[in-house]
Amino acid sequence: MRFVAIGDSFTEGVGDELPDGRVRGWADIAAQGWANAAGHPIQYANFAIRGKLAWPIIQEQLEPALALNPTHLSFNGGGNDMLRPRTDMEHIADTFSRVLRRCDEQGVTLIMLSGANPASQLPLGSLIQRRGDELSAAVLRRVANRPDVIRALNWPDRELSSSAYWSEDRLHMNTAGHHRVAARVLHGLGFEPPVEWWAPQESALGGPSGMAYYRQHVGPWVKRRLTRTSSGDGRMAKYPTWAERVPQ
Repeated sequence: MRFVAIGDSFTEGVGDELPDGRVRGWADIAAQGWANAAGHPIQYANFAIRGKLAWPIIQEQLEPALALNPTHLSFNGGGNDMLRPRTDMEHIADTFSRVLRRCDEQGVTLIMLSGANPASQLPLGSLIQRRGDELSAAVLRRVANRPDVIRALNWPDRELSSSAYWSEDRLHMNTAGHHRVAARVLHGLGFEPPVEWWAPQESALGGPSGMAYYRQHVGPWVKRRLTRTSSGDGRMAKYPTWAERVPQ
C-alpha cells in the first residue's frame, strides 16, 4: 500500500509535537498503525503544510501527491477558510469534488476527512460552528453516492470537541486528539486500532486564559491576517517522497 496525505496543519500534525520539536500528527500515526495492523510495510508521504487554504492545497499539493502513484490519498481542507470573512462554503466543498475526480482518473482510493470541531473553545465559536456545519453538509452531498470513498468524519464527534483533545491554542488538537483521528482512519480502512487511541491517557495541559490567551494566540493570528502572511510561509512538506513504515 502507498498512502499519501495532503492538507493543512490538521494533516501536518501541528499540536502533536515530539520532544525533538518535530510534529507527528494523525497521518503519521495512522501510517504506522496501518503497517502494524496489516502486518506488512506501508509507503507513506505527507505534503500537508500549516496555514494553507483549501484551493492552494489543491493547486500546490494534489498533483505532486498523485505523481507518486499512491494507492490511497487522504484530503482535508477548509479549516483555515472558515476563519476568514465572506467564505463561500460551496466553493470550498468544490475542492473535495476536484480531489475525488482526480483520484478517480488515477485509480486512487480517497480517504476523506472532516476536521475536528474546536468551536466550543474559541472566540466567535457560534460562527465557527455554523460554518463548519455548512461545510460538512456541502462535502457530504458531493460524496453521497460514493460508498467507495473512505470517510473519517471528525466534525460530528462531540467527544473530540472536549478540551482534553486540544492544545493550548485551542485551535489544534493535542497528541490525544491526533490519536483519536488516526483511530477513526484505521477503522475506516477496516482495521481495529489500539483501544487506547480513542481516549486520552493523561490530563490535558492547562493553557493561558483571558487576555493572556489573546496575546499569545489570537494576536499573532490577527497580525498574520493583516500582513497577509501565513504560518506555513517558507515551510516545506515533511515527507515529499515515500517513507517506509514497517510493522512494529
